Amino acid sequence: MRAAVLYKKGLVVEDSIEIPELKTGQVLVKLAYTGICRSQLYEVRGYRGEDKYLPHLLGHEGSGVVVKIGKRVTKVKPKDRVILGWIKAKGIDAGGTTYKKASCVINAGAVTTLNEYAVVSENRCVKLPAGIPLDVAVLFGCAILTGGGIVFNEVKPAKGSTIAIFGLGGIGLSALMATNLFHCKNIIAVDIDDKKLKLAKCFGATHLINSTNDDTLAIIDKITKGHGVDYSIEAAGIVSTIEQAFNAVKTNGGLCVFATHPKTGDKIKLDPHALISGKQIKGSWGGASCPDRDIPRFAKLYREGKLPLKKLLSHSYSLNEINRAFDDLEKHKVVRAFIKIDNSL
Repeated sequence: MRAAVLYKKGLVVEDSIEIPELKTGQVLVKLAYTGICRSQLYEVRGYRGEDKYLPHLLGHEGSGVVVKIGKRVTKVKPKDRVILGWIKAKGIDAGGTTYKKASCVINAGAVTTLNEYAVVSENRCVKLPAGIPLDVAVLFGCAILTGGGIVFNEVKPAKGSTIAIFGLGGIGLSALMATNLFHCKNIIAVDIDDKKLKLAKCFGATHLINSTNDDTLAIIDKITKGHGVDYSIEAAGIVSTIEQAFNAVKTNGGLCVFATHPKTGDKIKLDPHALISGKQIKGSWGGASCPDRDIPRFAKLYREGKLPLKKLLSHSYSLNEINRAFDDLEKHKVVRAFIKIDNSL
């Protein structure tokens, strides 16, 4: 098969990689589409610190068709269409695997998706719900589970409340779509890209702030008449933005949830007095989502037209264009890039 392999000096698309025999609890999937996000960008660029597993495959959200199953796998069968994701679901956790190209051993975790075929753990697979196209299905592997999960499982905004969402990539816009279903009084979208802010308005944002040009906290203070927002969600993965999202929430009960982590070594700084005054902050692990429960729930909302996820897929690339896709992501040219691996499935 062909796959994007991360070496010490960068990402290379390689041919003639040998697919290993399946172990107990593993599933062989032929990939149709995969997505990329800022977390993977940080991994490719070396921003996650020392990488002990090089060379290795990567990618953690995709869709495809089951080719073969290993012993004791009962959740899926050959020819099933599936969603692949990094959040553990039901099934056997079979761990990682290794591939080979000639004498070179290539490592892989329990799920990878930047490859034509993937050997994955049973618990990283969920059957594709009816009515979900394979390209849109990619978003169910991470973006909607994390962004929508934060809203449905953790924030649960009260009717008439005010919320600010910082960072309008796949996770942030998924969170915004989900928030729009909770009848909030004000939904404030914050980003540095006017195109993403325009899209946020289509998804239900009541106020738009370009943080490059505007004093974000001053505007939020004006919107909330000095009280701060009830909730904030940070999805940019930048220290300064996490701090800003925390400072935007009200005292005595305001909640800030951040969805991704910045570069290794970066630290957030918070005023201790803000914490003892009742502001709260927490990190989210995949939106506290359970894929077997939440994928069908979000799929139903998608079929009902309440989650216009198709609009998030702004740019498509081939596997050979993977490095350009990451470059465009880093330069904020895309909302959610997706890679066409085999769109004939």
